[in-house]
Amino acid sequence: MGFKPIPTLVALALALAVWLVPVPDGVSVQAWHLLALFVGIVAAIIGKAMPIGAVAVIAITLVALTGITVPEVDPETGKAVAKPAAQAAKDALSSLNNPLIWMIGVAIMISRGLLKTGLGTRFGYMFIAIWGKRTLGVAYSLVISDLLLAPVTPSNTARGGAIVHPVMRAIASSFDSEPENGTEGRIGKYLALVNYHANIISCMLFITATAPNPLVVKLIAEATGSEISLTWGTWFAAMVVPGMVAMILMPLILFWLYTPEIKHTPNATELAKQKLREMGAMSRHEWIMLGIFGLLLILWAGIPAMIFGKAAEMDAATTTFIGLSLLLLTGVLTWDDVLKEKSAWDTVVWFAALVMMATFLNKLGLIGWFSGVLESGISGLGLNWVAGCALLTLAYIYSHYMFASGSAQPQNGQPFPFDFYRIPTDAEPGNHQAV
Repeated sequence: MGFKPIPTLVALALALAVWLVPVPDGVSVQAWHLLALFVGIVAAIIGKAMPIGAVAVIAITLVALTGITVPEVDPETGKAVAKPAAQAAKDALSSLNNPLIWMIGVAIMISRGLLKTGLGTRFGYMFIAIWGKRTLGVAYSLVISDLLLAPVTPSNTARGGAIVHPVMRAIASSFDSEPENGTEGRIGKYLALVNYHANIISCMLFITATAPNPLVVKLIAEATGSEISLTWGTWFAAMVVPGMVAMILMPLILFWLYTPEIKHTPNATELAKQKLREMGAMSRHEWIMLGIFGLLLILWAGIPAMIFGKAAEMDAATTTFIGLSLLLLTGVLTWDDVLKEKSAWDTVVWFAALVMMATFLNKLGLIGWFSGVLESGISGLGLNWVAGCALLTLAYIYSHYMFASGSAQPQNGQPFPFDFYRIPTDAEPGNHQAV
């Protein structure tokens, strides 16, 4: 059986329940039925009825099959739609033409170069070799490593789990700080918490630091009629101050909350230097990866346009394709490497499905109706805009406790139980599994 029966039945029951609820005033039947389908799909993702990519394919199929996005009459001409089935298929696949979706998918492919060349791991050990004599120094080394890798690693699974986590685990093990031995309090628990929180904070600093960020950009553009269209540079400019403040304070706060037993770590620098000796000098492919890394940051930040004007402006998606093309041309990545990057292709598919459904919920007027209901509800409480925003923020934050999937929300993140050594799994961004 290709699906889990209980989560599937729950998803179907929720979709059917919404479908059968009388359509509220001000909402079209099409919009309400698409909402029912959307609720069922999100429930299937949360319950892990099937892998998220498979659920996305089914969502695309259902939208095309039901024709739920196609009006019976063309609103522009007033005539019946000539080929509703063909239009429904076109609508269902429409988001595969979205540059932001391909940007994040291709950026995940680029991040494979950091893993393949070992450049990401080298970064981690280099910083620890310099600042690793104290536990706080090791913590900040992990933070800096994650921060440097974030712009070209949209899979926080790859960044936090496959690159930074092994470095952190090696340091913890060198001090015999293992959960199996009940010694995680020595240093490992603290470093694991720093690794996790650095991973999440860096997600907010860059559009390309986690897969759901481009979805936020798209939803904002659609909600404002493209009056607000965030670029890579504007996103970074808005987030750099709160993000860097959080990055600086986070290791200190965690040190106070979960004070490690070991506070001086001279062995960490020796271990890092030993690992670097084992890795040897930087290879040709590492240098190429570093150069392409720098080029991508320059183009994403819009520096050529600042110097040479509008003519040199580069689209973020185009920049990402340039990076992947250079990696393929130089042999750092092969086409087989790209084909084997399952998480990238998976991301393209499920993003296409969720963005498509969110887009048509907006086009069919449901988002506008819901926003009006929410606005009138908050206004009825007599709150000013500051209190209203605070209420919405609290609702968003605590809604995380009802979601096991970061993919089911517009941004990554979920509650983190403070047991030891939890890293993202390959299933989807935002999920975590004890190791």
